[in-house]
Amino acid sequence: MDRTAPSPLARAIAKLTDIESLNYAATNWLPRRTLTRAMGWFSKVEQPLVAKASIAVWRTFCDVDLSDAAETSWRSMHACFIRRLRPGARTFAAQAHQVASPSDGIIVASGPITGDSIVQAKGKRYSIAELTGGEGEAYLGGSFVTLRLTAGMYHRFHAPQDGRVERVRYFPGDCFNVNPPALKRVDGLYCRNERATVRMRLDDGTSILLVPVAAILVAAIRLTFLDTVKLLRERAEPVANVDVPVVQGQEMGWFEHGSTIVLLTPAPFVLADGVQTGDRVRAGEVLFERAVVEAI
Repeated sequence: MDRTAPSPLARAIAKLTDIESLNYAATNWLPRRTLTRAMGWFSKVEQPLVAKASIAVWRTFCDVDLSDAAETSWRSMHACFIRRLRPGARTFAAQAHQVASPSDGIIVASGPITGDSIVQAKGKRYSIAELTGGEGEAYLGGSFVTLRLTAGMYHRFHAPQDGRVERVRYFPGDCFNVNPPALKRVDGLYCRNERATVRMRLDDGTSILLVPVAAILVAAIRLTFLDTVKLLRERAEPVANVDVPVVQGQEMGWFEHGSTIVLLTPAPFVLADGVQTGDRVRAGEVLFERAVVEAI
């Protein structure tokens, strides 16, 4: 777990931005697409002074721990955003009946998949069919976890178990913030934002679905095994049937800043013991396990 204490200034800023109406207005009423494009351009400026200054400002506003990063300096703020970790910084050791967390994150929602909807925030639900473009039926009766990757977290995601990636579908969309104030106010937020569905077949034949969701200042999901930019540019319907073998812990992609991953598993998978909404987890920690069905 990240135990780095935020600075006094960061705590003061956090108190100010914790005013929900102000937070929501500041990050969603402004021109999201314009801000996202501008942030994308600025973050990639490769000038030493600009990089150092922008990273310093970013660390002032966000709780950023760079102690496990593979590098100690970066050519741009973007390079720091998408940093890799030093070897051994994350451990993937889920057993065959378990599914690990694909990324660092805060569990903002979790539980059984009942009917065709799951929890977005207290009092709000959204349709799995809409989120996945109709691929959610296989997971009805199973379990889900929604992981929020904050701006200061490690932004790469990994294979949660051994298996093969079978299909990727990309959904162009909006770029609402995915923080708690927005989740409470925007109906079907994850279904409206840019996202992808990544269907994975585990070695035992089980199908699981990872849904990376982009957000404001991000609006870019990159996959290591597929050129998503080319997919969007060349296909009217951005769908790719693939056959990519992956091993647990292998890097699958990254966000350009920070966002969300929804992970859907079918029955009889349930949440692993001790996993609950509000937990802060690291990539590799076990999220799901196959329920033991006792013979009658």
